[in-house]
Amino acid sequence: MKTKLLFIALFSIALISNAQQAVNLSMGAEYTNEVFYDFSENESYSYTAADWDIAFLRTSATSIGLRINSNIELFEASNDENDWATIDVANEANWTQLYNSSEDWYDGAFSNASENTPPFGYGWGIYDLGDHVVYGTIVFVLKYEDNTYRKFFIEQYAAGYTFKYATWDESTSTWSADVIATVSNSSNPDRIFNYYSLKNDTEVVAEPATTDWDIKFTQYYTEINMGTPVIYKVTGALQHPDVTVAENVETGNGDPNNQTYISEINTIGRDWKSYNMGANAYDVAPDVYYYVKDIDNNVYRLHFTSFDGRSTGNLSFNVEDVTSQLSVTNFDNGDSFGFYPNPAKGQIEILYENKISTDVNVAIYSMTGQKVLEKELKNDGFYNQKLDISHLNTGNYVIKFSTGNQSTTKKLIVQ
Repeated sequence: MKTKLLFIALFSIALISNAQQAVNLSMGAEYTNEVFYDFSENESYSYTAADWDIAFLRTSATSIGLRINSNIELFEASNDENDWATIDVANEANWTQLYNSSEDWYDGAFSNASENTPPFGYGWGIYDLGDHVVYGTIVFVLKYEDNTYRKFFIEQYAAGYTFKYATWDESTSTWSADVIATVSNSSNPDRIFNYYSLKNDTEVVAEPATTDWDIKFTQYYTEINMGTPVIYKVTGALQHPDVTVAENVETGNGDPNNQTYISEINTIGRDWKSYNMGANAYDVAPDVYYYVKDIDNNVYRLHFTSFDGRSTGNLSFNVEDVTSQLSVTNFDNGDSFGFYPNPAKGQIEILYENKISTDVNVAIYSMTGQKVLEKELKNDGFYNQKLDISHLNTGNYVIKFSTGNQSTTKKLIVQ
């Protein structure tokens, strides 16, 4: 777990927790790469976007989902698997184009096909109650940027995906021999998706471990209002499925409290930038900030500072860890702790819930590490308790709350 709430380096945490970090990343010219970023470790991971065609959700035997690479057009060519042999690219105008959801990783383009037979239609296939296997019913065609066509059919899903595909030979107007492959859920057990390249007939790794990223910079399709709604390919940031994000227009230091954190993966999306036709360059919104809450409830304040666009794919942003400013911390054992106001003068109100009978303690330290106040608190229940800080000099302090073998620290400003 990427927790930073453990009481490590107590006397320096308040000094560094709000330090702003400048981050420079690049998707490469023409957005060659997809880039993943981890806030807690300030690490990025880059993968060539063209290395994969289809992403297969692999998180459990009952989690089913497939996404198409945004550089490939996906069509439903037929809802009858018996048409496999007679699919003809000359009929492209009659096919239905399908898109990944821009709000949910698990709602991939294949799930938006027409197999909706109740109650177990999965878009591309139907679940069989007898043997608990999803059998495919839809014939798809993938169209690449170089006008290569591949037909694709998912034969079944049972703890993995078995599928077949073939490539169109324009010179002979025929399909190649079928290739049959299986991508098992057991592949890459520390990742959300498994990836496959139909071009190269192989599985590929195209994302870091699920604990190693929070947002992904990529191209994706979304609906844009251009007088009328249209589906358009854009470039932006999509968040990890276990990450929530709040967007706020603000100036000054900001506040991670009282924000609306939502799970739609395009909460950051593309809106932090806009194209300036006169300057032939991108402008970055000066007052739009994002609060990114990771799986461990750490919160990072994100503000974009530049975006070069397709010419280089370079982008930059500032990020600061504002976890210590949160009014409430939730512990793994179900306990919680918060206090207000902050900044404070004279006294603060301690709010905490303790679900197990154990020692509960709060202490305040000066920035030099001197303990200036300590108090044992009641346990086994929900409490609010006033704490007199009138004897403390104006300045910055660290408040530490401990419950059993867990603790958290927050910055306290005394006025």
